[in-house]
Amino acid sequence: MEQLTIRQAAIQDAALILHFVTELAIYEKAEHEVLATEKTIESSIFSDDSHVNALICEQAGHPVGMAIYFYNYSTWLAKPGLYLEDLYVSPEHRGNGAGKLLLKRMAKIALQKGCGRFEWSCLDWNKPSRDFYESIGAESQDEWVGYRMSGKTLIDFAELD
Repeated sequence: MEQLTIRQAAIQDAALILHFVTELAIYEKAEHEVLATEKTIESSIFSDDSHVNALICEQAGHPVGMAIYFYNYSTWLAKPGLYLEDLYVSPEHRGNGAGKLLLKRMAKIALQKGCGRFEWSCLDWNKPSRDFYESIGAESQDEWVGYRMSGKTLIDFAELD
């Protein structure tokens, strides 16, 4: 088996990232929710003032997966945290260590940046991913309930006086 490598994504990877995002959305049965384009990925991840980072995992020079992450902050720890927005490995490359290697790289980045936490979310029905995360020592945060505002709800709420 060819060795896996991880590299920082570059603006030239925008189409590849969009491809992986779309594959992930299809897996999560939410392809219709993807509004991203190559241009919006370029401007949101690769602009000078972006707070988003992307890694690409390759096997023999062929992209097999990606991770998108950013930094948040823990008031209780008074330290930054690393938040994994998306981890994706193409189905035909799952089980070869790509996901684990991406997570290990982000864990190392978190430590280098002085982060007190490395966190992510996983859909409750995604048992293969949840089993994988637990196998590497990650603990689910079942006592927390996620909330979200988006679209018209976000706009309407922001405009309330």
